[in-house]
Amino acid sequence: MTESYVKKLSFTLLDAIPDKDPAVQEQVCSALCSLGEARPEEMLCACEKYLRQHDKLAHPYRAMVLRAMETVLNSHIHELDKDTANIVIFLASSEMTKTKELGCDWQRAASNVLVAVGKRFVNQVMEEVLSKFQPGILPHCSVVETLASLSISNAFGMVPFLPSILSTMLPMLGMAKQDAMRVVFCCALQHFSESTLEYLANLDQAPDPTVRRDAFATDIFSAYDVLFHHWLQSRDAKLRLAVVAALGPMSHLLPSEKLEEQLPKLLPGVLSLYKKHAETFQVSKSLGQILEAAVSVGSRTLEVQLDSLLVALHAQICVPVESSSPLVMSSQKEVLRCFTVLACCSPDRLLAFLLPRLDTSNERLRVGTLQILRHIINSAAAQMEVKKPFILSSMRLPLLDTNNKVKRAVVQVISAMAHHGYLEQPGGKVMVEYIVHQCALPPEQEPERPSTDGEETADSVRLVSIRTLYLVSTTVDRMSDVLWPYLFEFLTPVRFTAALTPLCRSLVHLALKRQEAGADTFLVQYDAYAHANLPSPYAVTTRLLVVSSNPYLGDGRGAASLRLLKVLHGSIHPLLGQRWEITVPLLLEYLDEHTKETLSQKEWEEKLLVFLRDTLAVISDNMWICQLSLEMCKQLPSYSGTPQEKNFLYKCIGTTLGATSSKEVVRKHLRELLETARYQEEAEREGLACCLGICAITHLEDTLAQLEDFVRSNVLRKSIGIFSIFKDRSEHEVEKVKSALILCYGHVAVRAPRELVLAKVESDILRNMSQCFSTKVLGIKVETKDPALKLCLVQSLCMVSQAVCSSAQASAFYFSRKAELVAQMMEFIRAEPPDSLRTLIRKKAMLACTYLVNLEPALEEQAQADVIHGCLHSVMALPPESNGEDSMCQEVAWLSF
Repeated sequence: MTESYVKKLSFTLLDAIPDKDPAVQEQVCSALCSLGEARPEEMLCACEKYLRQHDKLAHPYRAMVLRAMETVLNSHIHELDKDTANIVIFLASSEMTKTKELGCDWQRAASNVLVAVGKRFVNQVMEEVLSKFQPGILPHCSVVETLASLSISNAFGMVPFLPSILSTMLPMLGMAKQDAMRVVFCCALQHFSESTLEYLANLDQAPDPTVRRDAFATDIFSAYDVLFHHWLQSRDAKLRLAVVAALGPMSHLLPSEKLEEQLPKLLPGVLSLYKKHAETFQVSKSLGQILEAAVSVGSRTLEVQLDSLLVALHAQICVPVESSSPLVMSSQKEVLRCFTVLACCSPDRLLAFLLPRLDTSNERLRVGTLQILRHIINSAAAQMEVKKPFILSSMRLPLLDTNNKVKRAVVQVISAMAHHGYLEQPGGKVMVEYIVHQCALPPEQEPERPSTDGEETADSVRLVSIRTLYLVSTTVDRMSDVLWPYLFEFLTPVRFTAALTPLCRSLVHLALKRQEAGADTFLVQYDAYAHANLPSPYAVTTRLLVVSSNPYLGDGRGAASLRLLKVLHGSIHPLLGQRWEITVPLLLEYLDEHTKETLSQKEWEEKLLVFLRDTLAVISDNMWICQLSLEMCKQLPSYSGTPQEKNFLYKCIGTTLGATSSKEVVRKHLRELLETARYQEEAEREGLACCLGICAITHLEDTLAQLEDFVRSNVLRKSIGIFSIFKDRSEHEVEKVKSALILCYGHVAVRAPRELVLAKVESDILRNMSQCFSTKVLGIKVETKDPALKLCLVQSLCMVSQAVCSSAQASAFYFSRKAELVAQMMEFIRAEPPDSLRTLIRKKAMLACTYLVNLEPALEEQAQADVIHGCLHSVMALPPESNGEDSMCQEVAWLSF
């Protein structure tokens, strides 16, 4: 593109800027910027010429052009030659001062162009701007604003000019009568002070390293006198905030003796603004800067003012926050920065003020105090080092507070403590336990009402505690020895169940870290006196295996538990490492492939039981297996509130007993299980039956012997008598015991080895099932009317018949009680209501008949006819709207014959 073409294209675009459509205006400005990216000097010159030629162009459009020029300048200032820079400087200076109007966008855009050029051509810009900043004449407000902005954008270039600028400006302060102009001067003094401090802090990089603070002290104090003693008293809130914003950085440039002299008036003066302003960010920021200046000169006055400072600052943190806007949050940070300054210079006084306030029952005061405490633990770590025991002991009452806001604040304090070595002190473990307790809070399903802004819920406390525990475990190296192996103590108690997933994840990380450090440091030393409360490897194995049966509960505790088991293999048993490297990933992969909705609970439990059997086979240590079975039985009462998990634990016990070679241990545990089971719970009856059935796979004789001993015990004869008029609760409980025992026999029959079970079917299994079902009172046979007991009998008879039928010797087996059992089933079927399905008894009884009719001896023809007639009559009368159960019964009936 030739220069003339760029100019023409620029003019064409500039002519389109006054378009009424804002979208067109935006596109034109974007095109101008793109053109400037390609040919910056030509575009800038074209814009300058256009504005000069179009003096009547409205202010908003002029501002658009100037903003486009600023964008190009910021990107290509180093490609600009001096002549083009001068052209742009003169244009921007002229545009900036054309009108006396204060603070319009047009002036601000022109000022920004000068600031952009001043990043490289500061001398040329200053020459032009200072020509409009003459002694004795109140300058245009945009000139002052430009000087202020230049000092921030190019401190190294501007600071050498500041002494002369300040000497010229000081008389102007008395000439400024309008509050708006005073605000401009305040902002300028603030920025001048900030850029001077930046310059002095980086003298090694500054163009003139001889610049000293003293060069500014006299002028800054003169300006301070005007601002503090005169302008701060203004009724205009904006001016007061501008004054206080300037006083902060200015205080660092005051002569030391003058600052000391002014502090008794300055600090109360700034603190008083808290009562006058709702938005206190500038007040807090300036106060922090003044405190830093006072500390840097070793002020003694600060000690005298300390109490009033602490009270005022504490109130600012404890005040209820109406919103979480960035300005409010920034203000809180500035107040906390003030506490950091005070903590560094007067740690004893600060803690003497703060710690007693933790004992208050007022929520706001306690939460605010905890926030301050957390902050100074992080920001004044060196000063708090020797105060750790006092700070830890002061947390006693906050730890007992049930308010969710307080809980969240306590968790955050504990997180800070963890990073700075507090939890390694005596009493530190109490803080860890507190975090785990909060992790164990039950998750809220659906809040009854939406939480208002700033309101804490138990769920938010739980989530922040979970994050804290994981972060402390994974990022704070010094916490490794605190948490390991201490966190193991929380694995087995039921009250920490909801915290299992975060506990397991933290322990896995800690274990892997120790494993990398060396195997000896990784292994859990169970016999060490210091770790007397650690759960045994048997307790850990049992707990993690059982909770894995409900794998998606608690944010995936199944996978977390299995991963922990895997990394603990050496601590569980030295032979497991190689095997679990294969088997555990397969279980985890299975969980990844499913969700809570698609997982088959039966299949998953069977996989876990196979994993347990495989583990026991690898260990092949009878004493170890006996200890595991003892621990499993010991943990049973812990799962009374979770029936599904208790049911699974019963299956684990059966599996473990099946793996032991100690008959005495098997008999002892089976006897205890039968005596202590909660028979009124259906899941527990089912679990107990599964347990005995699994155990019978390898210990059939001992299982049957314990069952028979229990059947003969007095437990089945409570409250049974012909003269019993009132059927009390204990009789109902006896019915439940009978149901469980009958189920036990069914599971024993279906699981025990077929070649062994045939000999026991009639002599032991069916005889005792019949004894449980009916009772003789004074020689009279009394049968139960309890439908649940009937159903258990029918189900167990199905299992017994199925076991016999599936045996290789089934064809040679003579079932002498076959006709009696078929007749019993037909009684049950006929007793069912002909017009409705209320229970599964009818269906299950027909299914039992299906198995029984295939066994020897064959039924007589009349008996067969009675069975067919009875089944058909029972089914055909059923209404069709019974969810398909009637058709299922019909199918069972036809399959039987």
